[in-house]
Amino acid sequence: MKVAIIGGGVIGSGWAARFLLNGHDVAVYDPAPDGAARRLEEVLRNARASLPALYDRPLPREGRLHIAASVGEAVAGANWAQESAPERLEIKRALYAEIEPHLADGAVLASSTSGYKPSQLQALCERPERLIVAHPFNPVYLVPLVEIVGSDQTPQELKARAAKIMRGIGMHPLVMRSEVEGFIGNRLQEAVWRETLWMIRDGIATTQEIDEAILYGFGLRWAQMGQFETYRLAGGAAGMRHFLAQFGPSLAQPLTHLTDVPDLDAALVDRIAAQSDAQSGHLTIPEMERARDANLVALIRALKQRNVGAGRPIREQEAELSIPQGGDLRVTARRVIPPSWIDANGHMNEAHYVEVASNAADALTESCGVTAEYIAGGNSHFTAETHVRYLAELHAGDEIVVRTQVLRGTGKKTHLFHRFEGPAGALAATVEMMILHVDLTTRKVCEPLPHVAAALERLEHAHAHLPRPDGAGRAIGEQTKG
Repeated sequence: MKVAIIGGGVIGSGWAARFLLNGHDVAVYDPAPDGAARRLEEVLRNARASLPALYDRPLPREGRLHIAASVGEAVAGANWAQESAPERLEIKRALYAEIEPHLADGAVLASSTSGYKPSQLQALCERPERLIVAHPFNPVYLVPLVEIVGSDQTPQELKARAAKIMRGIGMHPLVMRSEVEGFIGNRLQEAVWRETLWMIRDGIATTQEIDEAILYGFGLRWAQMGQFETYRLAGGAAGMRHFLAQFGPSLAQPLTHLTDVPDLDAALVDRIAAQSDAQSGHLTIPEMERARDANLVALIRALKQRNVGAGRPIREQEAELSIPQGGDLRVTARRVIPPSWIDANGHMNEAHYVEVASNAADALTESCGVTAEYIAGGNSHFTAETHVRYLAELHAGDEIVVRTQVLRGTGKKTHLFHRFEGPAGALAATVEMMILHVDLTTRKVCEPLPHVAAALERLEHAHAHLPRPDGAGRAIGEQTKG
């Protein structure tokens, strides 16, 4: 699919990175092409180091990037055109006049606007029925939420097709039932933002204290449950109804300013800026972006393991990703090392070699029939022994390719030898594993079911002509200088 990005700022560049790293060709147009190219390269550098690290399977081959010299050049042949221009109607009107003549029938015209309703933007178009709002959250290449918003003129089919495309790039489309100012996310953020401004103006709290209240308190709950599930728990066994009965009356108390807006006069702006500088002025913006991305990767990966919150769309997309094959040995893992796997020495911690090897073994045995249904039926396998050799350093952002040789595939035991290839295909580690087939009812070793046994035996025979790998069967070894 070809994607046109109109506007190469932070949001437009984030969209470009999200589409590119999911295998789509992207053409970017910005009125200042040199500046746009520099911003895009910075965002792509961050995205390449973080988005693939969310997954335990490889994303599609990166799409082709083209910096277009005009709107028409960017949009020609595009299936999706994402407008991320400044929030000024006269600018958007001029852009739509340039976009529409080049937009193919059936293509989607989406706006990243966070302030205008779709009907306001559709009034600027010759064919209003094909414009929707696709409002993302920064950084677009990591945060999965996108609000899909249409008006009465928007066909339901268009919103459904837009949502499908968004799911295909690992996003969570929230298709709104009707248009409203600020959509959902920004209305919630605006309420919190307004109250924080009052607290700073009135000297109740500083920028750092407000951020700490979020970081160490309700922000942790919101990341995995959201507002209403959190309050449902607060109601105890009686649930939401009890919570509302107990805490609902407090809404009548003057705890917040609600829709009152403090005057952002020079004194308040100076106070906020000074407190913000004291809080994080010692860090550069690129340093803060890298830290933010590393933290988001760790959090989303943790949520993915539990299949909740922002981890769910990643897990769903990952299930559709395949592992490219090639060579004599099956590729059982191909993945990027996330920043959270790096230890104090700056390289991948040893515990994660075993984790990757375990995932590789699961991928191989699943291909032989050890599926979720097989395990639910009372059959599985346990790892009885593992031996790891660390041969070269691996770092955050490095891609690992694991190739697995079946040394033994008959009977109750399966003997595997994993080769870890790092950058440029260099051998970085080997992990040898002995797996025992187990009856989950008795918890005792047993023969695998016939179809699994036959598949493993075929792999053993297919690998029999290969030389026994160096290090196989070896315990802790001492190296002596020659």
